[in-house]
Amino acid sequence: MNYLFAIIDKADYATVTDICAELELAFPLSFSARGTALQSMRDLLGIENTKKRLICAIADKTKTSEFIKQLKRKIYIGVPGHGIVAAVPVKSVGGGKIVEQLKGNADTAKYTPEINYAYEVIVVIANEGRRDMVMNAARAAGAAGGTVLHARGTGEKGEEKFMNLSITSEKEVILIVARTEKKAGIMRAILEKAGPQTEAGAITFSLPVSEVAGFGIFEE
Repeated sequence: MNYLFAIIDKADYATVTDICAELELAFPLSFSARGTALQSMRDLLGIENTKKRLICAIADKTKTSEFIKQLKRKIYIGVPGHGIVAAVPVKSVGGGKIVEQLKGNADTAKYTPEINYAYEVIVVIANEGRRDMVMNAARAAGAAGGTVLHARGTGEKGEEKFMNLSITSEKEVILIVARTEKKAGIMRAILEKAGPQTEAGAITFSLPVSEVAGFGIFEE
């Protein structure tokens, strides 16, 4: 079972939500997002803006493969500027009945993920307006790009703690998909150049990915 992250152009939103409905994917969610492509790269690829949508949903292995196939066929995932998709294995689910619901009662409630670490999703939480600091560090270490989500802390007084670090209200969450062998270097560069001791105040962690699509010539 996977948690799917599809980062797409706003113009493709209706098509992707139709695919989710057709495949009966569980608990689909949609978020506003923004790409981090440099202006020179946008000019080269003819991309007018960086407004994106992040679509998330839960799917089994079969539906994951079909979802990726449909995205390639209908919105040309894999062509530069048309988005990416990643599948993060779900390690555990709270409650056997929920597992049965997600699997359509077709299997037992016991679940063990099949994890392929060829790629990982790097999650960076940084202060608002500091995404360029994060992405400059990440690109210097080999990252191809990222997607930015706007977020707010939920602390009662407008401030929270994460691993004893202060988190102010307005944040930017940056998602970067990278090959596993590059992940450590990218995370190290972010912490050195945009970490808690800097204005960006970034903290970062990674999640394993079982399947990806949308990296063009980098795909095998």
